[in-house]
Amino acid sequence: MTTSLQDGQSAAGRAAARDSPLTAQVCGAAQGRGDARDLAPAPWLQARALLPPPDGTRGCAADRRKKKDLDVLEMPSIPNPFPELCCSPFTSVLSAGLFPKAISRKKQVIKVYSEDETSRAVEVPSDITARDVCQLLILKNHYIDDHSWTLFEHLPHIGLERTIEDHELVMEVLSNWGMEEENKLYFRKNYAKYEFFKNPMYFFPEHMVSFATETNGEISPTQILQMFLSSSTYPEIHGFLHAKEQGKKSWKKIYFLLRRSGLYFSTKGTSKEPRHLQFFSEFGNSDIYVSLAGKKKHGAPTNYGFCFKPNKAGGPRDLKMLCAEEEQSRTCWVTAIRLLKYGMQLYQNYMHPYQGRSGCSSQSISPMRSISENSLVAMDFSGQKSRVIENPTEALSVAVEEGLAWRKKGCLRLATHGSPTASSQSSATNMAIHRSQPWFHHKISRDEAQRLIIQQGLVDGVFLVRDSQSNPKTFVLSMSHGQKIKHFQIIPVEDDGELFHTLDDGHTRFTDLIQLVEFYQLNKGVLPCKLKHYCARIAL
Repeated sequence: MTTSLQDGQSAAGRAAARDSPLTAQVCGAAQGRGDARDLAPAPWLQARALLPPPDGTRGCAADRRKKKDLDVLEMPSIPNPFPELCCSPFTSVLSAGLFPKAISRKKQVIKVYSEDETSRAVEVPSDITARDVCQLLILKNHYIDDHSWTLFEHLPHIGLERTIEDHELVMEVLSNWGMEEENKLYFRKNYAKYEFFKNPMYFFPEHMVSFATETNGEISPTQILQMFLSSSTYPEIHGFLHAKEQGKKSWKKIYFLLRRSGLYFSTKGTSKEPRHLQFFSEFGNSDIYVSLAGKKKHGAPTNYGFCFKPNKAGGPRDLKMLCAEEEQSRTCWVTAIRLLKYGMQLYQNYMHPYQGRSGCSSQSISPMRSISENSLVAMDFSGQKSRVIENPTEALSVAVEEGLAWRKKGCLRLATHGSPTASSQSSATNMAIHRSQPWFHHKISRDEAQRLIIQQGLVDGVFLVRDSQSNPKTFVLSMSHGQKIKHFQIIPVEDDGELFHTLDDGHTRFTDLIQLVEFYQLNKGVLPCKLKHYCARIAL
């Protein structure tokens, strides 16, 4: 019976140790001085404890108490998963060790510019990435995040610019700038940033791509892209480029070959033999830049220049300037160098655009729409009672009619401010309605339109509408297709006193430019492709 009682008390002690770490520590200390019976002393021992001890035994009792306390201190500590709920009796309740140490993150102020030269100063942590800066500006300016917003590094003194990759640390980029250089960070859209993952056939033409090993059959552009991301195989990009000789103003046309180890040029025609190849530049410690004014600043033979710039060196003498014959060739070289330098990191940036270091990156902070489209229904409020429109065809026609009615009301309001007579209301309305649209650029030249489209990416369907320089009464639709920029004149047509706009000599007519743009966003028509992305100049 005594043995079973002791076993029961030991079991109770073990159960208490599981339930409470503090109880486990006390029980463990008690077991270190004796067995479980010490926790429940006999009644005669309690009565004896009430009597005052003899004088000679007071010191011994004090020594025994000190020894017991030391035993408690010398016991090995049991890990406590909840240190904030209970603390040791030998430490203060407000001990600093009970609270996690705050991680100090230094913050700095950076200035970011937009295309209209407006700027915004933002305070950011020192470990913020380019994607996080874009996300922060998107939230502050209430823009829609379509994953095309990009941060650019602009070097005006040498006329260069490059895309800062989403994973790059912004402070590391700024640390490479000189004190006297007026470099800038630009925030704008770049629809071509990851377009090569979607349509690789536009970026790697067949005449510029070869393979180090023999392949059976034809290689698709998707397989070429997979080879770039693989560490074992890689395609070779080759072709003629104009290279600027070091320390000279002259340019020389040379045959170049891009491999995983770097960029090489051939000293004998188009020979790829190792004895004829010389090393030109590596891209591990260099960044690839696009030349903005190659002809003016560097005397380049064409406007499709790019260069290698070392990370730590900043003088124009350290630049290795190159120049392609056309935009498609330059895009192929720059894209291949980006893939060889960053590899799978670019693919991860494309697949997971919200991964960043700072706290402003989250998949839930910038929803494309606050209300689910499944919860929206078409309603008809024309009668005495409202009703739900269940027929999709009827819902579409009602939406078109309401849009036209709203547009006419807005046009009349704009026209009354511009002209008091009713005869001029129609023309004033058609002239005023498109001015507030983000895709319309009032008075820009052909070269400015091309520069704006190139900056935002030569992707099929990137467009803008502008005033015609040659004919003030007409407009021009400028768009990108096949790595080239094409211009289409929008001609006004008058019929029965009403003014229409057309792109196909009057076969398809539109009352205003908004109707024209909306139509060609849904239909290809006479254009080489549909209108997809509009070029807009934002203000920060």
